[in-house]
Amino acid sequence: MSTVEESELRERLTPEQYHVTQEAGTERAFTGEYWDTKDEGMYHCRVCDEPLFTSETKYDSGSGWPSFTAPISVAAVEDKRDMSHGMMRTESLCATCGAHLGHVFPDGPAENGLRYCMNSASLRLESSADETSGQIKE
Repeated sequence: MSTVEESELRERLTPEQYHVTQEAGTERAFTGEYWDTKDEGMYHCRVCDEPLFTSETKYDSGSGWPSFTAPISVAAVEDKRDMSHGMMRTESLCATCGAHLGHVFPDGPAENGLRYCMNSASLRLESSADETSGQIKE
């Protein structure tokens, strides 16, 4: 559980956002808010609002989830071995609050070869257009 109180999180997050971020759930492919978003901006953690990814590293992986080649810094996202569901994967967590974000795979297009496959339910996009107008997009 993150540092935020459970009751406050259940009140603030949708049931799917809570399930994904706090119970390491996964939204269905091609259903999340950001899987095909092309808006420019910064993707923040849905739970603690720390910046995690920029649209500059987002790409269409064809997986049905928002995919990035790298987080904004190595300190933003923490990786952890995930042996659930009979598979060995690398789970990505928000380094600040521990919210489950998704998984990272070694099949990305960038020089590092990584694909950060994230759940839209774990993210909040603050678009560049909203930043210039002084509004925050929810």
